[in-house]
Amino acid sequence: MSDSADKAAVSTEEKVTVEGKDSNTGTNDIENGQQGNSSEEKDANSKEDQLTQVNRKIIYTANLRIEVKDFKNALHDIQTQVTDRGGYIVESNRYGDTEEGSTNGQLTARIPQDGFQSFIQFVEKGSSKVLESSVSGQDVTEEYIDLKSRLKSKHVVEKRLISFMEQAEKTEDLLSISEDLAKVQRGIEEITGRMKYLRNKTDLATVTIQIEENNVKLSGISEDELNTWEKTKQQFLKSINFIISVLSGLVVFLIGNLPLLIVLGCIGLIIFFIVRRSRNNR
Repeated sequence: MSDSADKAAVSTEEKVTVEGKDSNTGTNDIENGQQGNSSEEKDANSKEDQLTQVNRKIIYTANLRIEVKDFKNALHDIQTQVTDRGGYIVESNRYGDTEEGSTNGQLTARIPQDGFQSFIQFVEKGSSKVLESSVSGQDVTEEYIDLKSRLKSKHVVEKRLISFMEQAEKTEDLLSISEDLAKVQRGIEEITGRMKYLRNKTDLATVTIQIEENNVKLSGISEDELNTWEKTKQQFLKSINFIISVLSGLVVFLIGNLPLLIVLGCIGLIIFFIVRRSRNNR
């Protein structure tokens, strides 16, 4: 790489000696290089000004633990709000509590920052009780600006290496420049990926919600037993059903056993008459 650069410099000096116009051009290139260095220094010095002028990039994270009366309805309302605000569900889990007979679960969502605060308020107002609530923010503005500056510098180096590669004549120089170019391009990809990650994190806030269902029930007492009117109606219907069942059973017994009852009746009458006649004879 250094040999090709030296050759480029020698070639420039030869052109300066032969042609006056090329000399002026070389002088202008040097001045432009100096101006480029000066502009880099100015960019470094104006870093603080950029921090104040650029829209700050903050990663917001919220964690909520709420109590609801109906888990299914609460989950549906939250999912609807996430979709309406242009967000999406990252993860959703639900599990039941066999002892209490309730359902609990957890949901993680990504919400655009412009609707982040209003979404938190909606979740808190829609719950019967907020057990825990925390919101944190991480300012990554300075890191993002540093990455942007590094990316700009990497692109400048990339262009120079490509230019050197075009001027290289030896295979060794070409291989050396290719290796340096590959390193620079990998660095560009890493910086670009990090910047994309930060933009995604700052554009969409992360909200994790733990939902706990709390249906208050007295131990050993069902919901029907808590309602006196319903209990009374049920008991009345049970009494009617019992009477109907008894009458129905009696009718079935009489009709079903009628032949037997007739025979028994006849036998009973015969016995009755025999007993009565024997008494009369006495």
